Amino acid sequence: MKIFDELTKRGLIAQVTDEKEIRELIDEGKATFYIGFDPTADSLHVGHFMALCLMKRLQEAGNRPIVLIGGGTAMIGDPSGKTDMRKMMTEETIDRNVECFKKQMSRFIDFSDGKAIIVNNADWLKGLNYIEVLREVGTCFSVNKMLTAECYKQRMEKGLSFLEFNYMIMQSYDFYKLYSDYGCNMQFGGDDQWSNMLGGTELIRKKLGKDAYAMTITLLLNSEGKKMGKTEKGAVWLDAEKTSPFEFFQYWRNVSDADVIKCIKMLTFLPLDEIEKMEQWEGAELNGAKEILAYELTKLVHGEKEADKALAAAKELFSGKGVSADMPTAVIPAELITDGRVGILDALTFSKLCPSKREARTNVTGGGISVNDEKITDPAAMIEIGEFAVIKKGKKTYCKIIAE
Repeated sequence: MKIFDELTKRGLIAQVTDEKEIRELIDEGKATFYIGFDPTADSLHVGHFMALCLMKRLQEAGNRPIVLIGGGTAMIGDPSGKTDMRKMMTEETIDRNVECFKKQMSRFIDFSDGKAIIVNNADWLKGLNYIEVLREVGTCFSVNKMLTAECYKQRMEKGLSFLEFNYMIMQSYDFYKLYSDYGCNMQFGGDDQWSNMLGGTELIRKKLGKDAYAMTITLLLNSEGKKMGKTEKGAVWLDAEKTSPFEFFQYWRNVSDADVIKCIKMLTFLPLDEIEKMEQWEGAELNGAKEILAYELTKLVHGEKEADKALAAAKELFSGKGVSADMPTAVIPAELITDGRVGILDALTFSKLCPSKREARTNVTGGGISVNDEKITDPAAMIEIGEFAVIKKGKKTYCKIIAE
């Protein structure tokens, strides 16, 4: 099976500008394509994961990826899918985030021997002359048409700043620049980027008289239509310091029955015929599918050794045989400990099992918290730490606490 058909069967393709041309280019390994990543944090997260996997698939099919780090566009902020304006970042923060992204991406993309390159759009956007942009680029865009774009519609109600209004022009200019300098003939991105990507193909056509193509990737949504990759603690990060390999594993192990096969299709590199057999699985078999999903994705992000450790830790914990050394651990500071004990609300918030004492109290009184397999229902309870204590929230969230 060629790569375009495989992407289709995995449910990854949302929209394309020219299916025949795109199919031919990527099937024959003739695409030089780019995907943009705005460095708004010091780590990539699950929201970036599908794009990275797509780049890996296309590269393995002989195509050449360009990773565009948005050091310039991050200074403006993308309004797509946002209800409020993004917080402005300093250049120093953006530069630090760019370096973090580069390190993480090397797990997915082979940058050796010119097989792929990383570029930063700050290298050309920051040096642009405003008058020149207005004359050379602004004339290629219709304001009326821009305002019909989906990425602007929801922001119009709350107020769209002129700063953000320029994001489409900047992203379009990126495509034009990459086409001119590197022969980049395709852009891929999330389905919420469709209008911005069309702007780039139009700018190339109007300025260079050439054809360029765009394809959007299906957004990773759960069965309720919500974006995946969020927990009570926040985003699921690819950085082991921000989301441990065990927590990453557990996130995927705990996806709903309705989502597990879809996630295996879209995110793993398991053969499709193998996945099709899983589609017939029910009940307890689906738990096996979730374990496969969690293991494969943890191996992709953190390596086989960490995936093995996370799998072993999960089996140990949920079989009731004991406490794994690899489970999430929180060190409780001395000032919170009295005679070797700590308040349950302090333990829950400090371990980040609950984001606030208010929520911790609700979980305790609701019967959702146990310590060392003993249910705690009194929010004033003091729990013995000893060598360590294991707090369990609900059925699947654990944290080991130890004294400082």
